[in-house]
Amino acid sequence: MKRPSQTSYVILGFLSTEPSLSGYDIRKAVQESVGHFWSESYGQIYPSLKRLVAEGFIVPSRPASTGKRKRQEYSITETGRASLRRWLALPFQHDPPRNEFLLKLFFGSEAAPGVVAGHIHQIQESSQHLLATLVEIDAFVQNHPSQNPHQPYQMLTLKAGIALACTTLDWCESAFATLATANAGAALPQQPIDKHDRNRA
Repeated sequence: MKRPSQTSYVILGFLSTEPSLSGYDIRKAVQESVGHFWSESYGQIYPSLKRLVAEGFIVPSRPASTGKRKRQEYSITETGRASLRRWLALPFQHDPPRNEFLLKLFFGSEAAPGVVAGHIHQIQESSQHLLATLVEIDAFVQNHPSQNPHQPYQMLTLKAGIALACTTLDWCESAFATLATANAGAALPQQPIDKHDRNRA
């Protein structure tokens, strides 16, 4: 039997945590959770659902809606759960990321004055936004204890995201200082006044 794609494992993973989900539910779950660190092609979700059904990894759990808006939910099978567990036990792939920001930073000496600082400023703003979002989720979970067996692992992931965002913000501050030294006298974009609050994380 052909090994499922990475998208298929994302689907199996979510169906292992919920008894029944539709393709729309999975898309929304990706966006609100793993989408912070895993880029998933939404165009692959529905074809992957069909392949997983054909291969016996999932089964339709409810009839498709008969109205204008069709809604088909799916559940994971024992075969699908076994495949997910085998995949989880494999060493994770650590392929070098294709990070356009770092590539442009590496060749930054050829950029016009202020360009690299502008890129760093963009990374700083996006990291601040991400940190605020993750801290908000963390506070909500802390205030709403749950016996969900999946939660400890999800919280570990969340804490890793918070730590990485804080590290990125620290790096941004250091990078601005380095650029100020390398380009003495050059005008750099003003940094945001508010700094990230590690105490909240």
